[in-house]
Amino acid sequence: MENKVLVVYYSLEGNTKLIAEAISKAVSGDILQIKPKKDINPKSKMRYLIGGKKSITKEKPELLPYDIKAEDYDVLFIGTPVWAGNFAPAMRSFFAGTNLKHKKIALFSCNGGGNGKTFENMKSELQGNEFLGEIEFKNPLKNDPEKNVEKAKKWAEDVCKRL
Repeated sequence: MENKVLVVYYSLEGNTKLIAEAISKAVSGDILQIKPKKDINPKSKMRYLIGGKKSITKEKPELLPYDIKAEDYDVLFIGTPVWAGNFAPAMRSFFAGTNLKHKKIALFSCNGGGNGKTFENMKSELQGNEFLGEIEFKNPLKNDPEKNVEKAKKWAEDVCKRL
């Protein structure tokens, strides 16, 4: 039986989007971009401060509706930017509103400094699933985007070979 693959991600500045699209192409998976109804302005000089506060206070912003049901997929690649050492609040909303159990999940993140407890915290939110792997990318749009796209594709292909 062929596994149905979905790449779910949130991206503020485009880094996570770049990686998510590369993964989706590499594994012929569907893609779902999570978007809050009211998002932070990616050009704002205060975006890191605002995003960090929202992450620390564990906000769950209301999301724009989407028509893909993550529950219908067997394998999920889930990606987020790292805000204050954690995953973005939009992903917290997605986790709260989606019943993800008995799935195979691979995690990816994009950050400018460190990953903090991002993967550990995501796994805590996603208990009851099998984790296939995790990978982080440092500012992939600024640091050789082509190399990062290839790294993402290779990682995703390797994850899927183990299914």
